[in-house]
Amino acid sequence: MKLVLFYHSLLSDWNHGNAHFLRGIVQELKSRGHDVQVYEPKDGWSLSNLISQYGEEKIEELHQYYPGLDTNFYELDTLNLDEVLAGADLVLVHEWNDHDLVRLVGEHRSKNNYRLLFHDTHHRAVTERESMAAYDLSHYDGVLAFGNVIKELYLNEGWTKKAWTWHEAADTRIFYPRTATEKEGDLVWIGNWGDEERTAELHEFLLNPVKELGLKAKVYGVRYPDHAIKSLAEAGIEYGEWLPNYKAPEVFAKYKVTVHVPRRPYVEALPGIPTIRPFEALACSIPLITAPWEDAEHLFTPGQDFLVAKNGEEMKKHLQTVLQDQRFTQDMVADGLRTINRRHSCSHRVNELEEICEELGIAPEKIYPSSKSPVTHAE
Repeated sequence: MKLVLFYHSLLSDWNHGNAHFLRGIVQELKSRGHDVQVYEPKDGWSLSNLISQYGEEKIEELHQYYPGLDTNFYELDTLNLDEVLAGADLVLVHEWNDHDLVRLVGEHRSKNNYRLLFHDTHHRAVTERESMAAYDLSHYDGVLAFGNVIKELYLNEGWTKKAWTWHEAADTRIFYPRTATEKEGDLVWIGNWGDEERTAELHEFLLNPVKELGLKAKVYGVRYPDHAIKSLAEAGIEYGEWLPNYKAPEVFAKYKVTVHVPRRPYVEALPGIPTIRPFEALACSIPLITAPWEDAEHLFTPGQDFLVAKNGEEMKKHLQTVLQDQRFTQDMVADGLRTINRRHSCSHRVNELEEICEELGIAPEKIYPSSKSPVTHAE
């Protein structure tokens, strides 16, 4: 197939978690013989911030981890859709796109024969409903939603007639267990402070337990206000600023445990959607302890693949267990890795996408151009 993808950024994961999944999907599609073209806006905020703060060399570094990964830049005023979409079989348009682009691609689809899907990987369908309702999806063939609750919302609101659940997953070309190295600390957390959506939770499930247990910990991320950096220092936690996502597996290998602290909208309004961080942690075989979230879609086996802490006191107990009971911890990370390798890699998600393409009527010989086996890593 020829696929054309419109996303915010393939090159930058600065405050842009969707790049994690997008890179894995693009590389997996290419490995199966598909022609994949990605388009992102020129001067997009994520890439602009990345380059302004860390320089062009970070793009060169990215290509060392993702050889052959490339993108196309466009300006909406000069975008020639006849040229860009010539010969396309499937077009994906991500929800973090300008409303005008979404509308223009839909209008182009109404006069052409490719299949067109809208891809939603955020909580804005719940938290910014008016903005999401303003997207014109009338000429789209359907929606890929990263959780059942989002899929049902699109259908119930009448924003689309067809929708499929398409969860994010680990890019196992990059996220896999690394050879054990000498540990640099006890706990690492990779995540952005954000818009105060989980400030209380970060104190309860991360900062306070680390401080009270006297753990050696480090935190990576962006958009940390002064009060957050001060709070980290008071808890004895080192702040490492932005970490390129492709370097996360190397960092995980240097620590004994990580935690997941989901943002409040996911916990309260989007049960079953854990975000991509737990997938990536489990794929790297680092023990994971998470603040409460409801695994409504049975993606994992909580208590077996990872531990769930109901409150700060339980987080402290779980941290002590993981750090002190080596046999228990080894069994847990083995179970977590097995779950990823059986169900939650980008290879699995491309399998699902190919099945959706069949349902949309794309010719099988285009969907399955080769029998090339996807890259996997041993459990």
